[in-house]
Amino acid sequence: MIALLARELRLALRHPADTLSAVMFFVLVAAMFPFGVGPSPELLTRLAPGVLLAAALLAALLPLDRLFGAEAEDGSLDQLLLSGLHPAAIAAVKALGHWITTGIPLVLATPLAAALLNLPTEAWPAAMLALGLASAILSVFGAAGAALTLGARRGGVLLPLLVLPLSIPAVIFGAAAIEAAASGLEPRPYLLLEAAILALAAPLAPLAAGAALRGD
Repeated sequence: MIALLARELRLALRHPADTLSAVMFFVLVAAMFPFGVGPSPELLTRLAPGVLLAAALLAALLPLDRLFGAEAEDGSLDQLLLSGLHPAAIAAVKALGHWITTGIPLVLATPLAAALLNLPTEAWPAAMLALGLASAILSVFGAAGAALTLGARRGGVLLPLLVLPLSIPAVIFGAAAIEAAASGLEPRPYLLLEAAILALAAPLAPLAAGAALRGD
C-alpha cells in the first residue's frame, strides 16, 4: 500500500496539471463571485462560507474521473487487482492519493480565496479545517463513485451526480463551522460532525469501490 501511494504521488508530481487546474478553478470562482453578487463586504462575508465549500468540492471533482480511468485504459488497473492487494485497499489508497494531491493544495489556497470573499481572518483556520475534512469526504466518496462509473457511458457526467449529493452534509456542517468562527462562536461542534461523517465513510466507501472494481 505504501508503494502504491508513493506511485500515486510520483504520478501527480510528473503530471501536475490536475492539481493546478483544481486550485485555479477554486481561486477563480472565489475571485469571480464578487462580480456576480456585487462588492458589498457584508454580503460577501455572509455568503463566503457556502461559496468556499461549494467551490472547493467542485474543484476537487475535476480530477476524479481519471482516478481509475487512465489505468483501466492501459491495463495497469488489472495488474493492481492481481497484485495481492485487496480491491478495497487499492480504492482507499487512491482516495488518499487524491486528497493529498488535490485536497491539501485546496486547503493551502483557502486563505487566498477567503480574502477574496472578505472572510474575517479569525475564521481562516476554521475554514481550512472545514475544507480539509470536506475534501477528504469527497475523496472517499469520489473513489467509490469513480469505481462505480468505471467503463460506463458518460461516466464523467454520472460521477458528480453520484458524489455531490453524498457530500451535502459536509457542505452544511463545514459552512456552519466557518460561519460560527466568523461570528466569534465555537466552530468545534460542526467540525466534529464533519469528522464523524469522514469516520463513517472512510471504511465503507472503499469497500463499495472494491466491490465495483471486482465487478461484484
